Amino acid sequence: MPPSLRFFALTIAALCIFLGTCSEPPPLTEQIQYRGTLRVITRNSPVTYYIGPGGPMGPEYELARDFAEGLGVKLELMVADSIEDIVPAVESGQADIAAAGLAITAGRGQQVAFGPTYDEVSEHLIYKLNTGRPRTLDDVVGARLEVAAGSNHAETLERLRDTHPDLVWIENPVAENEELLVAVSTGEIDYTLADSNEFAVSQLFHPELRIALDLEKDRRLAWAFVKQRDQSLVAAARRYFDRVHESGMMTDLKERYFGHAQDFDYVGTRAFLRDINRKLPQYRYLFEQAAQSSGVNWRLLAAIGYQESHWNPTATSPTGVRGMMMLTEATAGQLGIEDRLDPSQSIVGGARYFVRVKRKIPERIAEPDRTFMALAAYNVGFGHLEDARIITQIRGGNPDEWLEVRGNLPLLAEKKWYSRVKRGYARGWEPVNYVDNIRNYLSILEWKVPDERIKQASRNISTTAPVSSDTG
Repeated sequence: MPPSLRFFALTIAALCIFLGTCSEPPPLTEQIQYRGTLRVITRNSPVTYYIGPGGPMGPEYELARDFAEGLGVKLELMVADSIEDIVPAVESGQADIAAAGLAITAGRGQQVAFGPTYDEVSEHLIYKLNTGRPRTLDDVVGARLEVAAGSNHAETLERLRDTHPDLVWIENPVAENEELLVAVSTGEIDYTLADSNEFAVSQLFHPELRIALDLEKDRRLAWAFVKQRDQSLVAAARRYFDRVHESGMMTDLKERYFGHAQDFDYVGTRAFLRDINRKLPQYRYLFEQAAQSSGVNWRLLAAIGYQESHWNPTATSPTGVRGMMMLTEATAGQLGIEDRLDPSQSIVGGARYFVRVKRKIPERIAEPDRTFMALAAYNVGFGHLEDARIITQIRGGNPDEWLEVRGNLPLLAEKKWYSRVKRGYARGWEPVNYVDNIRNYLSILEWKVPDERIKQASRNISTTAPVSSDTG
């Protein structure tokens, strides 16, 4: 429709609403376009939406923002105080959509309409390591089991009580799933329930958490919409998610936010969490200074430094690389670094080297793939990264996508492949582990070590007040 006709149609639709002269209101999508905003309610968590170093982040946030752009409107984000507030906000019309990692359940289906499934998760019973793993639900009876009120976990427990009548639990009206996972890790409660995507990310922050039982499999996640005859917004979402899946965007989102959490290292993660408190305060200012001069995120520099030396300024390897960022003597000389064991000089040198390597990565490669490839090149060398990209292309893959290059880097250790490229053999599995580890460290730093600017941005992100059950 030409812009002039679209404007005319929306104006007529608005007059109909105002004067009450039309037999039926215009489609919801047209009402939203006339309003100019899509009102989306979500929750603050690592698997939905949060404020990262560069601003708003999270898979649900990115999907909602992209959908709003497709409708030609701005995203108006509301952050719920608790899970229990999300569905009522949609049911009452305060929000057009709930994009909050909601599982489709019978109880929720009585209140809202669900759009197309965009992911599936399992539902776990979670306990703390070394406290005794429950083998059945009967082992949980008499312990403190707590879930968020209004969550799909509460519905699951209600259903399970039919076969386990002695099962008792607390439904917390204010806690988020993440808070209850923390409570299990600290011993405040004995058990909680968690979806598999939430658990995978939370275990990075709380390595004592373990899965005791799988209570539900193939839980379908979807956006929630108000129940009404007009299904125009649901239909638009269905077309949108068809495109998301066909384009590979959903695969990219899952890789970006959850891919690095697949290889969990209990011992390494616990050590890192300790070192955040013990070591990082000594060097954070140096990382921040290097970030200002280089333009590289200070948390990324800190994550590289931890992967290289565990923040040990005097680290030395048998091959002669030294210091916090483990620079070779030749590299340090090229970068103007005189003392590799001086933490300030080493961090500045590492930042400069990372910038130098990243400039070699083609600018057409989108973020965060470009950063991941720069990290791989920082570790294995730009030439070997290029060889892996060539192998990716030979095998019919996209050399500009990290997920595909990541899968082909280990082939640099196989003669039938390294003999076909310029630089020959490399221990290609090492840059894969290197990048995965740094991504884990970076995720933990982003979630655990916010600065004041990020805290303030988190408070100010919503254009409307947080929704609560007693609103209105």
